[in-house]
Amino acid sequence: MRAQRRRLVLASTSRYRKELLERLGIAFQTAAPLTDERPLSGEKPADTALRLAQLKAQSVRAAHRDALIIGSDQVATSEGRLLGKPGDHATAMRQLRSLSGKRADFLTAVALLDAANGSVQTHVVPCRVHFRPMDEKRIERYLEREKPYDCAGAAKVEGLGIALIERIETDDPTSLIGLPLIALTGMLERAGLAVI
Repeated sequence: MRAQRRRLVLASTSRYRKELLERLGIAFQTAAPLTDERPLSGEKPADTALRLAQLKAQSVRAAHRDALIIGSDQVATSEGRLLGKPGDHATAMRQLRSLSGKRADFLTAVALLDAANGSVQTHVVPCRVHFRPMDEKRIERYLEREKPYDCAGAAKVEGLGIALIERIETDDPTSLIGLPLIALTGMLERAGLAVI
């Protein structure tokens, strides 16, 4: 890691976001955001993701007044239904059954807050995922091997979940994992923290 003139904080406890940010080879620390992640009544999925990304960054600002703070959030939908993290095997089975042969939209927002002056940059990256038809045995085998209970829609694309997917449409493949690095690197550069 090279020396950098600004501290960087990832407002997340997600191991997936932490692993993605580590790819950039810059020093950062993590902080647990305190945010109610429920969508507001009538709120569009992209608006929910954007609002929560900003709230996560703001929630740790008081403890990191001189830092650049990254907040990120993802909202997934299919056929008008929200797809949360399943949390358990039975819910993951239901989600994947409902996604068999269908598509899901993952909207990932990233916010970069300059805690020193309060300015914030935001971006929402859409990702459309088309799932293969899946029978019960295939879903069961996948869940037994991967246990993706902390991934929206139970589809862990960075692992064995890739075998459930027919195709992905997005400008930033890292957005599907939870932190759009293409958008983020541009934000960091504009904030004076070049990655390269």
